[in-house]
Amino acid sequence: MSLLAQIREKAAIKGKTIVLPEGTEERTLKAVKAIVDNKIANPILLGDESAIRGLASTIGADISGAEIINPATTPLLDDFVQAFYEMRKDKGVTLDKAKQTMLDPLFFASMMVKMGKADGEVAGAENTTGNVLRPALQIIKTAPGISAVSGSFIMICPNKDYGEDGLFVFADCAVTIDPSAQQMAEFAKASVETAVNVCGFKDPKVGMLSFSTKGSASHQMVDKVVEATKIAKEKFPEIKVDGEFQLDAAIVPSVGSSKAPGSDIAGNCNVLIFPDIQAGNIGYKLVQRLAKAEAIGPILQGIAKPVNDLSRGCSVEDVVNVVAMTALKA
Repeated sequence: MSLLAQIREKAAIKGKTIVLPEGTEERTLKAVKAIVDNKIANPILLGDESAIRGLASTIGADISGAEIINPATTPLLDDFVQAFYEMRKDKGVTLDKAKQTMLDPLFFASMMVKMGKADGEVAGAENTTGNVLRPALQIIKTAPGISAVSGSFIMICPNKDYGEDGLFVFADCAVTIDPSAQQMAEFAKASVETAVNVCGFKDPKVGMLSFSTKGSASHQMVDKVVEATKIAKEKFPEIKVDGEFQLDAAIVPSVGSSKAPGSDIAGNCNVLIFPDIQAGNIGYKLVQRLAKAEAIGPILQGIAKPVNDLSRGCSVEDVVNVVAMTALKA
C-alpha cells in the first residue's frame, strides 16, 4: 500500500472535522465527494450556501456530504467576534473591526479550529501562503515551545537505499526564510512529529544540514547549524538529532561512518533540516525533478492546531490528500 493510501486509511479511522474556507473554489468542491466517500474527514465548506450549491451544480460536484456554514449568518458569529475582539483589543481592534474580520472565511475558519468547532483547516487553492498563515498565527498561534512555523515536504524517493525505505521529511522548505538556531531546533522537533504522525516513521533520525561535517569547515553559517544541533539536543532530548552534517554524511552510511565516526545516526538520517529556506526549497525540488521523487507538501508545522496550505496549482487529488494529512495531525 502506498504512503498516500496509508495516510487516507489512517485518517478515516480518526473521523475528524476539517473546515475548507474556500467554499466556492472548484477543485475544493470536486474533492468533497472523495473526502466523504472514503470517510477521510467530515468537511465543512464556508460561504454563501446558494453560491456554493450553484457552483457545485454547474461543475458537477457532489457536495451532499459536506456541511455548509455562512460566516455572515451563522449563530457562531457573535461568539467568534467577541473572542477575536478579546484576543486583539490590545492591538487596537474594535468590535466593529472584529466583526468585519470574522466575515473573512480564512479568519472564520481559524476561529472554528481555535474554538473546537473543527479539528483542522485546509486552504490555499486560491489564497497565498501568507493569507492562510496570518489568521492562523493571530488566532490559533504557535504550539507551546515553538516560536516559528515551518513547512515540511514528505519526499517519496524511488531509490529506497536511503532514508526510511526511500522516505524523507525535509524542512523548512516553504515558510521561514532565514531561521535562527533556536528555530532550526524547533523545526527538528516539529518535523519528527510529522514523520511519526503522518509518515508512520518508527525511528526518526534528524540530520542538521550544512556544507560542513563536524567541523570540516569554519564559517558563521556553520556555527548556526552547530548551535541549532546543541539546542535541539538540550531542549528536545527525546528526539534523535545530530549535526552539523553535509548531505552525504547524513544519509549515506559509508560516508557517515567515515566523516562522523562518533555519531549514532550519521549516514542513516531520514529527517533533514536545512539551514535556510533557499537550501530547503532548492533541495526538495532537485530531489523531486532529478531523482523523480514524489514531493508531498508543504505541511505546515508549529501551529498549535493543524492548518495546512495548498498550492494554488493544486489538483483535486492534492486537496483530498492534504485534508487527510491534516486529519492525521489533528
